[in-house]
Amino acid sequence: MNYNLSPLRQKGDQVIEWLKKEHMLLRTGQASPAILDGVRVEAYGARMTLSQIATVSTEGPKTLRITPWDLAQSKEIGKAIESANLGLSVNLDDKGVRVHFPDLSEERRQTLIKACRQKLEESRVTLKTEREKIWTEIQKKVKDSELAEDDKFRLKEELQKMVDDINKKLEEMADRKERDILAK
Repeated sequence: MNYNLSPLRQKGDQVIEWLKKEHMLLRTGQASPAILDGVRVEAYGARMTLSQIATVSTEGPKTLRITPWDLAQSKEIGKAIESANLGLSVNLDDKGVRVHFPDLSEERRQTLIKACRQKLEESRVTLKTEREKIWTEIQKKVKDSELAEDDKFRLKEELQKMVDDINKKLEEMADRKERDILAK
């Protein structure tokens, strides 16, 4: 009898996507609109994301341009970015808001690398938890005679191979991000 390992594959895909999003939020000195995804602006009596009230685009390697659909919102957008404490400088002009990414100090780079490694470890723990859950289910099925003992060991090997493959992808993503952070 076969056991379906697709839940681990799905969880692995979710973990990889989560890590991609988390890495986008780590500032590397290059202008990236993704860093502003978590910024909420007080507009029209509600807290809204920037994408709901403005267009965000790159204007250069270290500059973003935020063009609000209602120019009266520029001041609130500027305040929201400054209060998000992202280490960015904000300038208001007649077209909207310009956000500058200052060069990273060596200390800030090391802090970002630590954060990158912490996100990697969080993703590994999530994956390990899913693997343990599936392994417990397999052992229960063997105990209940729903799976043969030989299947148990074959599934354990497949399970570990899948986890190793996903961990390798996660490690490659973290290494790539570290290189981005260290690039001057």
